[in-house]
Amino acid sequence: MSNNDFQIRTMSRDEIDTAVEWAMLEGWNPGLHDAENYYTADPEGFLVGLINDEPIAVISVVKYDARFGFLGFYIVKQEYRGQGYGIQIWNAGIQRLQGLNIGLDGVVDQQENYKKSGFKLAYRNIRYQGTGGGNTPQHSAVVDLNSIPFDSLNDYEQGFFPAKRQQFTKAWINQPDCHALGVIEKGKLAGYGVIRPCRNGYKIGPLFADSPDLAEQLFLSLRAKVSTTDTIFLDTPEVNVAAIALSEKYQMQVSFETARMYTGDHPDLPLNRIFGVTSFEIG
Repeated sequence: MSNNDFQIRTMSRDEIDTAVEWAMLEGWNPGLHDAENYYTADPEGFLVGLINDEPIAVISVVKYDARFGFLGFYIVKQEYRGQGYGIQIWNAGIQRLQGLNIGLDGVVDQQENYKKSGFKLAYRNIRYQGTGGGNTPQHSAVVDLNSIPFDSLNDYEQGFFPAKRQQFTKAWINQPDCHALGVIEKGKLAGYGVIRPCRNGYKIGPLFADSPDLAEQLFLSLRAKVSTTDTIFLDTPEVNVAAIALSEKYQMQVSFETARMYTGDHPDLPLNRIFGVTSFEIG
C-alpha cells in the first residue's frame, strides 16, 4: 500500500513499542508490557505509515475472529497532522477489518470523525484515578488467579467479550509485575481482576464480577497490592452505576473518558458485571 512517498505496512514486534511510546506522549498512559500482550492478540494487527522509512502514523486493527475486530492506537505524529496521512492509514486499517463488527474507544476530539466512518455510540467509559494501598478485605473469597484452572478462567472471561481471545488472556494475566486475582462464590469463579504497572502508576483492568460486593472485594485486594504512594486507575463503563459508585466510594476522581463505539450492532455484554475495562486499545 502506498501513495507517492507514503508507505503503509504491518509493524514488526519491535515497532509496536514505538506505537506504545506515542500513546504515552498522547497522555494515554500505556502499561509497561502492553506491546507484548497486544502483539499476542494479533501479530498482524498493527500498521505503520512511513515517509522515507520514518514512522509518522500508526493504527492497530486487531482481528479476533471472522466477526469482530478492535481498532486503536490511531496516532499521527504532530508535525504530519492535517496532511491526509491519517485518513490513509485509517482506511488501510478499516480495509483489514472489512466485513467485521469493529469496536473502538474514541477520545473526545475524534468521536465525530468516527461517526462519519459509520461508528455508533454504545456508551461512555470513564477513567477514575485514585490512590493505591489499603488492606485486603478480611474473610474475602479472593484467591490468586493462578490457582484457578485456565480453562475455567477462559470460560468465565468469554462471557465478557464478543470473541474468543484465550492467547491474549493467558498473556495478560501472566505479564511481568502484574497481580491477577479471582474471587470464588459457591465453589466457582465469580469474578477476576488484574492490576498492571503503567508509565504512571497502575491500572486495574479487567475487573469483572458477578455482583458489586464481589467487585469491591477484588478492587480492594488489587489496590492493596501496590503502595499508598502509587496512583491507580480504573476504566469503568458509565452505564454500570455500581462501578461508578465503587470508584467514588474510594475517593477516585474522573481523569479521562472515551466513547465505546461499534460499526455494527452493540455486542450483548453484561455491562452490569463489567466494573473495569481490560484495555482502551484492544477492548
